[in-house]
Amino acid sequence: MKTTMMLDAVALKRSITRLAHEIIESNNGPEDIVLIGIHTRGEPLAERIQHLIKNNTDTVIPIGSVDITFHRDDYRERLVVPQVKGTNLSIPIDGKTVILVDDVLFSGRTIRAAIEEVLAYGRPAKIQLAVLVDRGHREMPIRADFVGKNIPTHEGEHVKVLLKEVDDRDAVQLISNEGEE
Repeated sequence: MKTTMMLDAVALKRSITRLAHEIIESNNGPEDIVLIGIHTRGEPLAERIQHLIKNNTDTVIPIGSVDITFHRDDYRERLVVPQVKGTNLSIPIDGKTVILVDDVLFSGRTIRAAIEEVLAYGRPAKIQLAVLVDRGHREMPIRADFVGKNIPTHEGEHVKVLLKEVDDRDAVQLISNEGEE
C-alpha cells in the first residue's frame, strides 16, 4: 500500500472555506439555504460550512443530517452489518435550497440515496451538492455543484478523508495498491 498526502490540515481548511464562499455566492446569500450532511463525514463538514457562513454573514443556516443506509441499492448485499445512525431533519425543507454535503463523490450512488431520503421529508425548491473531494468514476448522472478538490483516481486507488471530529486529525490521502502482488 502506498499513501500519498493530497491535502494537509491547512489545505483542507482552505478547501472548506472556499466551499462556504461558493455556496453563498451561488445562492445570492444564505437566507433560504439548508445544509444536510451525509453520515459519517458529511455531517462534520456541513457543521464547519455552517460555522464559516455564520462568521461571514451573521446568519445561522439550519442544518440536518441523513443516514442513507436503507436507501443504498446494495445494502442487502453488503457483508457488514450496517451502522444505522438515523436521519435528523427536524428543520423544514419545503421550498428551501437543500445543500447535501459529503466528503467524497465517487459513483454517485450515495448521493442518489441521500436525495431519496431528503425527498421523504419534504419538497425542496432545489437540491445542490457540495463535496470535499470529487474522485470521478460516476455510475449515475450526478455531479457536484461545489467541489473542494478534484482528485482523479485510477482503479485500485482510494481517497481517504480524515476529519478531526471523527478521526482526530484533518487530511485527505490517496491510497493505492502499488507494489502489491
